[in-house]
Amino acid sequence: MTRFENKTVIVTGASSGIGAATARRFGREGANVVLVSRTQSKLDKVAEDIPSAKVVPADLSTMEGVATAAKAAREAFGQVDVLVNNAGTAVTGSIEDVDEDGFAEVMETDVTGVWRLTKALWGDLKATKGNVVMTSSVSGIGGDWNMHAYNAAKGAVTNLTRALALDARNSGVRVNAVNPSFTKTELTSDMLENDELVAKFMERIPLGRPAEPEDIADVIAFLASDDARFVNGVNLPVDGGLSASNGQPPQA
Repeated sequence: MTRFENKTVIVTGASSGIGAATARRFGREGANVVLVSRTQSKLDKVAEDIPSAKVVPADLSTMEGVATAAKAAREAFGQVDVLVNNAGTAVTGSIEDVDEDGFAEVMETDVTGVWRLTKALWGDLKATKGNVVMTSSVSGIGGDWNMHAYNAAKGAVTNLTRALALDARNSGVRVNAVNPSFTKTELTSDMLENDELVAKFMERIPLGRPAEPEDIADVIAFLASDDARFVNGVNLPVDGGLSASNGQPPQA
C-alpha cells in the first residue's frame, strides 16, 4: 500500500518500540517520515529502514526541544500531514514513593510536551487537513497498581484527544488515539523478564500474548489514513481483548 505517498508524517519517540515500528510502517507506505527522539544514534538506525526520512534529536519535555522539533519537522519536507504523539515515559511507585521530580518528568513528557508540539504544528495540520494520532494506553482508561503518575498522564492524553477533536471542528483535522495494553518495548523490558508477572497479564488478555510494537503501529497507520476519514475523537483499545473484561479473574 502507498496510502501516505507525498505525505509527511512526524513520529515522536521514534527511536524504539512502538515509535520505531510506526515510523517504519509509514515509510513502507511511501511517507516522508520525520523521526523525533532524544538519542540520535538510535534514530539513525531506524532511519536506515525508511526510504525518505529526517532525523530530529530533541527532548520534548522542554520548550526548547519542542521548538526545535516543530521547526525541523516543518522545514524537512515542506508540509505536515500527520503527527504521531508517541513519546512517553513512566515512573512506578505509590504516592508515598514518587517524588516531585519523578511526577513532573512524566507529566512534562507525556502531557505537556504532547500539548506543546500539537499546538506548534496545529496550523500546519489545518493547512493540509491532516490528523493527529496519540499513543495513550489502557492505563489512561483505568488505574494500575503503583502507576498513578502514568495513569494521570495517560488519562490526560485520553481526554485531550477527545477535546482536541472538538476544537478542530470544521477544520478538516482529525484527532484520535490508540490505547495499547502490555506491549514488548524497552519500557516493559523488566516486566517481561518476570515470568510470574507475565503469566498474570496473560490471564487477562484473551489473545494470550503481549502486543508486538507492530500490532500498535498498524492501527496507528489505519487511524492516520483516509480509510479512517470519518473516525474522530476516538480512543481505540489495542489490547488483545483486555478491556472486554469487567476486571474479575478467569474462573476456568
